[in-house]
Amino acid sequence: MIADRVRDAALSLPEAPAYLYDLPALDEHAASVRRALPGIELYYAVKANPDAELLRVLAGHVDGFEVSSGGEHAHVTSLFPGGRVALGGPGKTDAELRLPHHRIHVESPNELRRLLDTGLEADVLLRLNPDLPVEGAALTMSGPFGMDEQGVAECLPLFTDRVRLRGLHTHLASGLDAAQLLTLAGSLLDNGYDEVNLGGGMAVSYAAPGSRFDWAGYGRGLAALGRGRTLRIEPGRALTAYCGYYVTRVVDVKRVRGEAYAVLLGGTHHLRTPATKGHDQPFTILPTGKGQGVADEPITFVGQLCTPKDVFSRKIVSSAYIGDTVVFEMAGAYAWNISHHDFLMHPKPAFRYLGA
Repeated sequence: MIADRVRDAALSLPEAPAYLYDLPALDEHAASVRRALPGIELYYAVKANPDAELLRVLAGHVDGFEVSSGGEHAHVTSLFPGGRVALGGPGKTDAELRLPHHRIHVESPNELRRLLDTGLEADVLLRLNPDLPVEGAALTMSGPFGMDEQGVAECLPLFTDRVRLRGLHTHLASGLDAAQLLTLAGSLLDNGYDEVNLGGGMAVSYAAPGSRFDWAGYGRGLAALGRGRTLRIEPGRALTAYCGYYVTRVVDVKRVRGEAYAVLLGGTHHLRTPATKGHDQPFTILPTGKGQGVADEPITFVGQLCTPKDVFSRKIVSSAYIGDTVVFEMAGAYAWNISHHDFLMHPKPAFRYLGA
């Protein structure tokens, strides 16, 4: 169920499609996460959603921002001059290696050598990608991400008094619950490094929007594991997914070979998340339509793009009438910012902020 303030805002929008961001909800959620992690450094992974208004809310709760490109770095540092920035991501350019940072996550021995060649000072975390079993993950990070133990060993003799080794960075998988992440953390912390960044990967369930990651349990577990060392995490999706809504309207309802389809304004060029992850995006229908439709039967909700992949949700038992307002929930992360905005050159969505 969506909050009354989201419902009221969706009904009062002068245009659709539009993104609605509930800033008070984000503030409350981020504050609760911060409280659950005493003694743990909390960074936000900007790749999840770089919207400036969201970043301004998060800045009051996080210790810094993790960026993965020169563009993200410029965006964040323009908003928060002097703020802590961790620079990550594979394939860094020479220009990116020269960017100021609090920590830089080095992905390979060659990248470290190029960093040394800049002649600049740097505080480095080596990104380790160990061969550990990760069961039940939505996404595993392998191949180009980080290095194995042999790569780390190759890096160790290269450090100087200007380019300093501070510890390890590890992010092995996404979509894991607190117990799974703590099991991985226990294995990854079995080393002599005083500083370890455990990445993100906290589970977000689009099938059960009301369920949340067990931040309190995770915080207690990390506190027990991390005695005497600096632990840092950098969640993205698990912080911002719940504050975002994509609001659109039904433009057509039809049957094809007996199956019902609701065609919506916009599409996955605005909200690519369900197409990327292969899930049904949760939604609430606000009955504002007066046109033809169908009631209480399986309906597939699609967009306006000329591709059969432009699907939000498949065969969901619902009702839909032409003119109805559809509010897609959990659209605050990897949604607009990963979408192919200019495909078919449809208008871009509006952006509205509750509590701004």
